[in-house]
Amino acid sequence: MKTKTGRYSGYIRPFSFAFDLIIINVFSMHLTELSQHFIFSPLFISCAWFLIALNLGFYEVYRYTKVISILNCALKQGIVFTLFCLAIAFFYSGESDFKEIIWFTSSSLFVILIVKLSIYYFLKKYRVLYGGNFRTVVLLGNTKSIAPLQHFFTDNPDYGYKLIKIFDLENDKRNQILDSFVFILEQKIDEIYCSMSDLTHKQISDITDFADNNLKTLKFIPDEKQILSRNFKFEYYDYIPVISLRDIVLDETLNKAVKRVFDILFSLVIILGILSWLTPILAILVKLESKGPLFFVQKRNGLNYKEFDCYKFRSMVLNDEAHLNQVCKNDARVTKVGKFIRKNSIDELPQFFNVLLGDMSVVGPRPHMVSHTEMYALRIDKFMVRHFVKPGITGLAQTKGFRGEVETDTDIINRVKYDIFYMENWSILLDIKIILITIFNTFKGEEKAY
Repeated sequence: MKTKTGRYSGYIRPFSFAFDLIIINVFSMHLTELSQHFIFSPLFISCAWFLIALNLGFYEVYRYTKVISILNCALKQGIVFTLFCLAIAFFYSGESDFKEIIWFTSSSLFVILIVKLSIYYFLKKYRVLYGGNFRTVVLLGNTKSIAPLQHFFTDNPDYGYKLIKIFDLENDKRNQILDSFVFILEQKIDEIYCSMSDLTHKQISDITDFADNNLKTLKFIPDEKQILSRNFKFEYYDYIPVISLRDIVLDETLNKAVKRVFDILFSLVIILGILSWLTPILAILVKLESKGPLFFVQKRNGLNYKEFDCYKFRSMVLNDEAHLNQVCKNDARVTKVGKFIRKNSIDELPQFFNVLLGDMSVVGPRPHMVSHTEMYALRIDKFMVRHFVKPGITGLAQTKGFRGEVETDTDIINRVKYDIFYMENWSILLDIKIILITIFNTFKGEEKAY
């Protein structure tokens, strides 16, 4: 899992992508005749560039990425993109000017690469000269095990890692680990690096639980003889192998952008197509049956544990327990209209305004009341991991039957299990699948929809 980036870091990749598309389309119009033969060539070229980049990870450049890796990826990007342009030129014009296409793609890639490397080196200089765009880290392990990474952090300030403290585990290992937990919380450390060979399975589990429950990035330094699960993600700082224990797909900027665009479009369809006419009707029905506002607003925890106002159609009479106790079966607080809209999940539709505002996503872990979040965080292991992504109106756990009232700890444990799986295996197709299953279940009716 990755820590949140600096204040402006999140804008670098979107800016880079937008700039690249402008370069490609401008060069295409001036250096080729593709637009004359095919009016939609700019759209096709842009989509092709995006899909190729997404598949090759062209925009996945991190502070520890080596220049040779950037150049290697750029070469692959250029070759595949050139082949596509040659194919589209031949298909729509019946012929292909090989030199023209090569000149266009090579010129575009050269300019894009110059800008990409300029940003890369600028950030390196910025970190050294101004101390910005850095992440604070601590090391846990024996001196010999952590020495290579310690020297890397110390000798390479341009990578943007600030080594704050080393916890030597050669003596009094248990207390050193406990002391590190206190220090990490007090100093608001961003990332934890541990030597796997110096820890027992129990200690690894304890450190993992601590990181998950406190939203800290955790990475392990592997021993050469250790065999790793294929779920681990290898990263290299220079030539030092480092393991990311949890790979959250939605940490990637391009994936965030794709999901955000989908969320905006989908929420607009629901708001304009359904809520625009349904809201006035429900306003009349709800107010005729009971006094109070149409909307029920409740504080819930979202991305990075931040609180936000979650909107719902009011389905209960006004009561003092609404923010403390979940609705249970045959709950006397639920009105007749409320029973109907809860049964069909209509009461959740105003949350599409939350999606449009950016507090929620269409699909993601369901947010809980603040009081329940605090309770589950203390009682259920890894519960806090859910807050590494935006909460959703529906989620994988809900499609598996774990929705509504939490009757036993098993219900919430299974929710956490499916939520973590979703975070680590996200794709836009998985979102669409979850939405379709949710719609099907809504029409079919669900046992816990009350």
